Amino acid sequence: MKRSRSCSRRTFFMGLTGGVLGAAVGRRSFGASPAEFPSAPPSKTSSNNRLNVVLIGAGGRGRYLAAEALRQGENLVALCDVDAGQRASASKFLSTQGEAGAQAAEKLRLYDDYRKLLEDAKRFDAVLVATGARWHAPVSMAMMKAGKHVYCEKPLVRTLAEARQLAELARSSPVATQTGTQGCSALTTRRAIEVLRSGLLGAIREVYLWCDFYGPNPPSHDAPAGEDPTPPGLNWDFWLGPVPYRPYKNGIYHPGCLRFQNWLFMDNGMLAGQGAHTFPLAVLGLELGPPVRVETELPEPLRETYPSKAYFKFEFAARGNQAPVTLWWTDGGRYPPEEITQDLKIGLGKTPQGGLLFRGEKGQLYAGGWGGEGILKLTGDKKWRGVLDHEAAKTLPVSLPRTPGDNHMQEWLSACRGGPKPLTSFETGARIAEVFLPGILALRLNRPIQWDAQNLKVPGVPEADPWIQNNYRTKWLI
Repeated sequence: MKRSRSCSRRTFFMGLTGGVLGAAVGRRSFGASPAEFPSAPPSKTSSNNRLNVVLIGAGGRGRYLAAEALRQGENLVALCDVDAGQRASASKFLSTQGEAGAQAAEKLRLYDDYRKLLEDAKRFDAVLVATGARWHAPVSMAMMKAGKHVYCEKPLVRTLAEARQLAELARSSPVATQTGTQGCSALTTRRAIEVLRSGLLGAIREVYLWCDFYGPNPPSHDAPAGEDPTPPGLNWDFWLGPVPYRPYKNGIYHPGCLRFQNWLFMDNGMLAGQGAHTFPLAVLGLELGPPVRVETELPEPLRETYPSKAYFKFEFAARGNQAPVTLWWTDGGRYPPEEITQDLKIGLGKTPQGGLLFRGEKGQLYAGGWGGEGILKLTGDKKWRGVLDHEAAKTLPVSLPRTPGDNHMQEWLSACRGGPKPLTSFETGARIAEVFLPGILALRLNRPIQWDAQNLKVPGVPEADPWIQNNYRTKWLI
């Protein structure tokens, strides 16, 4: 599948050089074999033990997910999108995806409204949600309440209230869920989590996250004035859905990927878009809860879009026997201080364009922006070694399940059939969102904040509430 640079998922080798990573990635043979997982019970609605799957949101990412579901042997039975052009082009694309794709394209039911899809709920078992972030939580929750398994692309939620609601629903629901953070299924990611939890690095008080994969963002700006004719077949009001209405403008909001991701009323910019991929290793490895304090810096006045360069400092309290930790996030070409990345730069030949660097009392661990490619350097080591190869890491017990072929969707499909819960189920995905979304509050307020996670409040700052709560337009909701 050919995808544009702006919308593609980067390979795990993005921005990294040097032979050290050759030993740290690509070790598929270390993953669990299918035989190590429990056998799956038959599907309730498919006579051939295949799941009947539907896709909601038929853009570039959705088509990729649908093609992967077909590759895994499932039945794709319907497409749903409010844009007739997207429905048609997605059907055409799927018809080129081998015999299974051609057969699916001939029989696909096409819907322009997810509510109509729910009227035919008996026809399907599982849902792929690949709409924009504004629709992720409302559609996912509607499908879960209808008893459907759900795979939802990142960022999983748009608001902190959504994160809390989705996590609560996931805890009480019998369906299988998966957040579309593919790097979390990589063998090196799961081994890096085990290394971090083991205490091998000693107390970890500093973590640096950064992202410079996509080039600089334009300075924060407002929407252009005026209105353009809506393209034929696009229900623009429905496309906006729960977020405030605004006139259609060519090339501003739709279609696109990173371009509309920067509109704060629809998404939350790079902190959420790429942060959803990068934060999981820190959250799971250090067993982080929500931050207690966040501060930020703005390079220009904040308008309606994410700033050109972002800086966030998150502070976390002690957890059990783990020390308090400070986590920094930077993007748009802003990197951690040179003295922090110097050792990594020497080892790799250059500073990577993004990733996470954990600095502990007894060593350091670096992973790429999607959580994979973990490399480790303990005190006294002369060079960085892969988390799969370092002598000190080899003896650590395996505590997390491995995904055959590092395949994120396969882990979810196995769970749909009664297998283990995915590592990044909606409970986990929402928990991760509750870690980075307070940064958006600090950004919006342009001031440091204390965060009361229990009550979803910035104490003493009621003007933060509109960005915490959902405040949906309800016209298109169930």
